[in-house]
Amino acid sequence: MHKLFATISFFIAGTGLIAQELSDPHLSVLPRTENEATRIRIVLDEIMQSDGVHRFETMQAGATTTRARKDNEAFSQPSANISFEDQLNFRLGDGLFKKLWVSSPSSTLASDGLGPLFNARSCQRCHIKDGRGHPPANAEDSAISMLMRISIPGGDDHDISGFTPTLPDPVYGVQLQDFGLAGHIAEYRLDLSYSEREILLSDGEAASLRVPTYQAKDLGYGPLHPDAMLSPRIAPPMIGLGLLEAIPASDILTLTDPDDANQDGISGRANIVMSQEFNRPMLGRFGLKAGMPTIREQSAAAFSNDIGISSPLFPAPQGDCTTTQETCMNAPHGAGDARMDEIDAIGLDLVTFYSRNLAVPQRRNASDPTVLRGKDIFYQTGCTSCHHPAFVTERLEDQPEQSFQLIWPYSDMLLHDMGEGLADHRPEGRATGREWRTPPLWGIGLTKQVSEQAGYLHDGRARNLIEAILWHGGEAERHKQSVIAMPKEDRDALVQFLESL
Repeated sequence: MHKLFATISFFIAGTGLIAQELSDPHLSVLPRTENEATRIRIVLDEIMQSDGVHRFETMQAGATTTRARKDNEAFSQPSANISFEDQLNFRLGDGLFKKLWVSSPSSTLASDGLGPLFNARSCQRCHIKDGRGHPPANAEDSAISMLMRISIPGGDDHDISGFTPTLPDPVYGVQLQDFGLAGHIAEYRLDLSYSEREILLSDGEAASLRVPTYQAKDLGYGPLHPDAMLSPRIAPPMIGLGLLEAIPASDILTLTDPDDANQDGISGRANIVMSQEFNRPMLGRFGLKAGMPTIREQSAAAFSNDIGISSPLFPAPQGDCTTTQETCMNAPHGAGDARMDEIDAIGLDLVTFYSRNLAVPQRRNASDPTVLRGKDIFYQTGCTSCHHPAFVTERLEDQPEQSFQLIWPYSDMLLHDMGEGLADHRPEGRATGREWRTPPLWGIGLTKQVSEQAGYLHDGRARNLIEAILWHGGEAERHKQSVIAMPKEDRDALVQFLESL
């Protein structure tokens, strides 16, 4: 199949050098005509104006948009434009996404290979109903979907982007696993506590923010490295991933402004990562710091690190175990049978197809006067500087569902400094310890409908949308202060707009 390598040169922040070229070898792209490019530019320029309801705005994921359900299955529907034949592939991928993996050896050879150390037994154990995860409700709560990433500084040598690389922890790998099979000690227990911090708002209102404190307790393999950097994460929602993957890299890179040349206080940067599958630098799109370039690679990494399941991309059957964990390294595993890997290429492709085609629900109440007022406030306050409203996806030769769609993710897919309050102080690729990828906002109004316990932000600390806004800092500090100072009526309208997405 013909592949178009859309090659883009990008400018590395702070070096003044043109760096290596990027390409999207996983996409079969059909080039846009000059007429199409002109049409797209006109439409997207109009969308950057907040007047009224734009044409097709309620179909925020283009032709893939599904109707908005009123139950907790709202994020679990296939792309509305999927073919009848591919609905079967979607359902097969759904089955693998929900599958409970078991230890080896097992009579169920197609399902063995769990662990030996792991965070969950299935993908949906973290992405609850294909939506967000949540932190523990209390010290006894084991029904959580939170991970703790770990790494150590990689030395004094800087890479071409000017940032010091990081390395896996020599004992604990890249992620702390809080479960172990029989005979295997779990790596740690997450200890989480909160203190409350009051924020005074205009018109006599106040909000209380939960300030988290994280500790890794009951370490099973000795103390942490003295320079260990920990980063708590909850699982993000799965909807619309295939459309985000299909946004032209050039359209995302056009939005970068690493030196804040326009002096608006916003300095979006791209995360450039090495692809495990293609062995080349690619634009990072997935993960809370945009640390993964494709859905397939993101899925394979999650199988390895979260569940301990090997795949063609991450073939180690012991998952994230390190050589210092001898019992784990010598444990029975499920690789080497007819599948070769614990999830083979066919299974990984089915999970990728499922993840690519989880549909974004249609917007609700888009023409409501209060929602429209909230939309105006969102634009006027400058929220669109990071939460970029819309893109048009590539024309794709073999992905008709995602091909040439006008979409409204409200994300620029770039890294932004979010301030000290949200910093994890753990770099990832080119992302610093204060930077996070702008999360897409589509579907955010249905978050609690899908899972009542779901939280907002990277670690679920925010219990509602106002709290999430009030945690913004760094590049978004000025915008947060505008929300604090605006009349209560405007603040309420802003929230209603977000809840309509």
